[in-house]
Parts: sequence; structure tokens; C-alpha cells
Amino acid sequence: MTGDDAQLQRLRFLARVVQRERKHLLTTDRRVFVKPFTQDRAQALADDVELAERVEVFAARFGRLQDTLGDKLIPALLRALGEPVGAAIAAAIIFLIGLISEQITNLTYRRDA
Repeated sequence: MTGDDAQLQRLRFLARVVQRERKHLLTTDRRVFVKPFTQDRAQALADDVELAERVEVFAARFGRLQDTLGDKLIPALLRALGEPVGAAIAAAIIFLIGLISEQITNLTYRRDA
């Protein structure tokens, strides 16, 4: 196996991991945000164990996806493209976090309508 083959296999593997993590995050998103996440729901976390666990799982899955993208997939992709990882990765991470946050906000507001 050449270096290029190994890089390609690594990218494919990481893409599958990201897709799986995305799928799990969306599943949890549908369970947490079945209703808008209001201040009242946030305050109820102390008493509503099931909701608190769902929110905790959502946060963990979101963090895991963010870490996989920022620490593994994006640097591997940049290296495969022969691009410098440092500044490019910071910009890519900020961009992706913005997209993900926007999607979450859109899902929450869509459910308000």
C-alpha cells in the first residue's frame, strides 16, 4: 500500500465515522428538540432525569462530532491535499462549527413554527 492509498483509506474511514456520528447526533436531536428548548425546559433539567440524560447525550455526541471533524478529518484532508494544516484548520473549524450551530438553530426554530 502506498502513502496515497493509506491516506485515501484513512479519509474514507473518517468520513464513515463522521457520517455515523452525524446520524447519532440527529437521532438525539429529534428526541431532545421534539419541543422547543425553552427556559422552562432548561430549568426542568434538575427534576426531569430523562430530559437531562437526553441533553447530556446530545452534548456528548455534538462534542464527539466536532472533535472528529476538527482533530481528525479536516487535518487528514488538508494533508492529503498538500495544504498547511495550522491556519487552514482553524478557519475550517470555525466555518463548520458555524454551519452546525446554524443547523441546530434552524431545527429548533422550525419546530416553533
